[in-house]
Amino acid sequence: MARRPYKQKRRAEAAEETRRRIVRATFELHGERGIAATTMKDIAERADVSVGTVYHHFPTYSDAIKACGAYSMSLAPLPDETLFDGASGRAERIARLVLACFDAYEKIGAFDWVRRDSHVDPLLAAVVEEEENTRQSLAALALGSRRNARTRHVAAMCDVGVFTAFARAGLSAQQAASVVAEMINAWLAAGDPPAAKN
Repeated sequence: MARRPYKQKRRAEAAEETRRRIVRATFELHGERGIAATTMKDIAERADVSVGTVYHHFPTYSDAIKACGAYSMSLAPLPDETLFDGASGRAERIARLVLACFDAYEKIGAFDWVRRDSHVDPLLAAVVEEEENTRQSLAALALGSRRNARTRHVAAMCDVGVFTAFARAGLSAQQAASVVAEMINAWLAAGDPPAAKN
């Protein structure tokens, strides 16, 4: 009788490890092939468990997506205004912003897929909207202004699509961020760009 709690604890630990394996498999597959192209069967094969086991832990694909999203955010939470604490000026704030965005995109290889596959689940669309709003708000803080056309342009230069293009060209997040920050800061130092629609 005294051994029962020990067995229950071991069973719970084994179940939690299986769950973690399934979430990691989901994360890897989303980064490799996208959310829309990943199936529960694919996840089961990658995690080396039965499809029934995947459904036991995640009754719907939406549940698996949500768990994968939580795992992704634990690896690379969205940056906030503390990113700029101690920055010496606008150029450094821009450099920090670009690096924070690109570092997160590198850690979460599926973020480009999240945007492309946002139609698969309302949660994905909400994540895309939250990330874009955060990026634009941080761009405004980096520039020391309200949100406007210029902050949207800076935020666009910090977008996952820009990072992905540089990554395909062989640059790391840090290398790409350095190049993009230099470009943004040169553009800002040169003065106002041609008139843009607000």
